[in-house]
Amino acid sequence: MGDFENIGACVFDAYGTLFDIHTPTDRIAGELGDKAKAISDLWRAKQLQYCWLRSMMGVHADFWQVTGDALDFTLEIFQVDAPSIRERLMELYLELDAYADAKPTLERMTGDGRRCAILSNGSPAMIGAAVENADLAQLFEAVISVEEAGVYKPDPRTYRLAVDRMGVEPANICFVSANGWDCAGAAQFGFQVAHINRFGQQIEHLPSKPRAEFTDLAGLLDLLK
Repeated sequence: MGDFENIGACVFDAYGTLFDIHTPTDRIAGELGDKAKAISDLWRAKQLQYCWLRSMMGVHADFWQVTGDALDFTLEIFQVDAPSIRERLMELYLELDAYADAKPTLERMTGDGRRCAILSNGSPAMIGAAVENADLAQLFEAVISVEEAGVYKPDPRTYRLAVDRMGVEPANICFVSANGWDCAGAAQFGFQVAHINRFGQQIEHLPSKPRAEFTDLAGLLDLLK
C-alpha cells in the first residue's frame, strides 16, 4: 500500500463511515430486548436492498422513505406492532452518533488544508441533521446527497456529483467508505479509495477494489502525504 498521490479533495461516505447506523436500536434496546441487534442488522440490509432495487427498477424514492419502508418490513418480521417504537426509531435516525474517530480526524485533515466533503445516499434533510447533531458541519466544504442524481450509489452518476461539486478529477479524489460495495463502486468510477473496515468485513468479490484498508479513520492521516 502506497501513499495516495495528488489528492485534491477527500470525499466521505456518511452512514457506517462517519455515523453509527445502530444508534437508534441501541438507544431503545431496553424496549426491543434481545432482538435489538437483529432488528438493526435486518433494517440496514433491507434499507440497502431497497435502494438498489429501486435504482434498478427506475422507481426512485428518497432515503427517508426507503429507510421507513425497510423499518416497516423489519418490524413486521419481528412482530413488533408498536407505532411509538417505529416513530422513535425514525426520529433517532436523524440523531446518529458520530464515531469517536470522526471529528478528530476531520479536524486534523482540514487543519492541514485538506478539502473534505460528504457524498451520501441520505436525503438532504437526513444527512444535514446528522452532520449538525454531530457538530461536524464546519469541517465539510460540501455535503452532497444522491438526490441530485435521483439514483443511489453505486451508480456512477452519484460519484460524478462529487467530481462536479468539488471541481476535482476522479483520479485526484480520495474516497473514504466503511461499506465494501461503496468502495468497489467508487474505485470502479476512478477514485483512489480507502476502506475503513471497522468490523472486519470480507473484501467484496467485485471488479474494482480499494487501494488501502484501515480499521479506523485515523489511518488516513498517514496515508495522505
